[in-house]
Amino acid sequence: MLKDQQFTENVNGARFAEAYIERCDKETENMIKNETSAFLSEPLDYLKKHKNEFIYLESKWFEDVSVDSISIEADDVFGTYDVMLGLKLQKKFEKMIKDQLNASLQSEEAKFDLLFSQEDGLWNLNFALNFVEGYTEQLSIGEAFELIYRFLLHLVEVVKENKK
Repeated sequence: MLKDQQFTENVNGARFAEAYIERCDKETENMIKNETSAFLSEPLDYLKKHKNEFIYLESKWFEDVSVDSISIEADDVFGTYDVMLGLKLQKKFEKMIKDQLNASLQSEEAKFDLLFSQEDGLWNLNFALNFVEGYTEQLSIGEAFELIYRFLLHLVEVVKENKK
């Protein structure tokens, strides 16, 4: 099911039309409001204007990229958009995941945090969206999630191809 065609068919953001979306408080992680897909048309800088919030999104499409949900927030210190997720790949793929992240993120300053949780059996992955190819300040929230989806799709495809 991992196909570029899926992306081209969903460029307009329709991929996440049925997604579960929450705006949450960063400090307490409590939900502020459950949003409809209309919220995805908001500009990404919504997060810089509401620094106390993060966006949590669940989608059936995330199965393709070995993820259950993705959160994004504006980093108070660096001014970047931080993406946070749990990646469902085996621990033995650590080197391939790190190599692909290093190769894919578009800057010397691009950093990521990757930590395996024995408890969950997931990789806790955080990276700045600003260093993903295709990022611009003018993205909508929906376009940002599309960009994250494409980035993860490529990462997972590379890891799965190389494990053979």
